[in-house]
Amino acid sequence: MSAAPKTPAADLAASLGFAAFTPSLNPIRIYVACLAAYNNGHLHGVWIDATQGESHIWDKTRDMLKGSPIPNAEEWAIHDYEGFEGAPIGEYTSFETVEERAQFIEDHGELGGKILAECAGCMGDAATKFDNYIGKYDSLEDYAREYIEQTLTEVPPSLEYYIDYESMGRDMEINGQVTTIDTDNFCVHVFGAA
Repeated sequence: MSAAPKTPAADLAASLGFAAFTPSLNPIRIYVACLAAYNNGHLHGVWIDATQGESHIWDKTRDMLKGSPIPNAEEWAIHDYEGFEGAPIGEYTSFETVEERAQFIEDHGELGGKILAECAGCMGDAATKFDNYIGKYDSLEDYAREYIEQTLTEVPPSLEYYIDYESMGRDMEINGQVTTIDTDNFCVHVFGAA
């Protein structure tokens, strides 16, 4: 089995010493349907790879409309999608937007889709959130522990057992010092305040 191609996000993660962004294993695609056929009781559409560019999506849509059982069909809608990891896609989302979101998810994996969902699909807000990415941890408690270990010169052994890292991590999030996104692989991604 060949290795997955490296993305800019994967290069960034590797330079930080960890594999933060897991590429999506699902194809990132949309199902575009012919509305003339749909309105006449026929299911006619095509699954299109959303990572191949806006012109690819348009070409496949035009081909699908030409093959419609209803002559001169012109109208289409996105009736389904896969691999967007929670990022919003509507019936009439522009193909440019579909391609931008698909590329973002291809670059950032599941986390990219979750960030786009949190940012209501706003690419600028999602990119800004990634600018403040701290890292991937098993829990917010683990992040708080690492933060204290890196910012203090040394925690005296007599105090080690009195530090409640779990509460500290929770307070960091409540106070807005950090935000988190959980992913399906039982980890938490931590982001600094914008």
